[in-house]
Amino acid sequence: MAQFVVRNIDDATKARLQRRAKRNGRSMEEEVREILRSATHKEPSGAGGLGTELSALFAQAGLDFDIPELTGHQIQPPTFK
Repeated sequence: MAQFVVRNIDDATKARLQRRAKRNGRSMEEEVREILRSATHKEPSGAGGLGTELSALFAQAGLDFDIPELTGHQIQPPTFK
């Protein structure tokens, strides 16, 4: 099993962790393990690429046709005046 040390935890955070551990009937160390287990078992967010993220964002927009790919067009930089 792996080990690691977390340094520089402020006193208020440590006190909240101690209260949480006591409330759950665990040691502080076991409470931290449970927090880490829980945090790493959640569904990953943002795992897709940009296209996937944009598609998900606009999925409810109601488009019922494909948007054509823009190929062969010269890109013009914007002009600022």
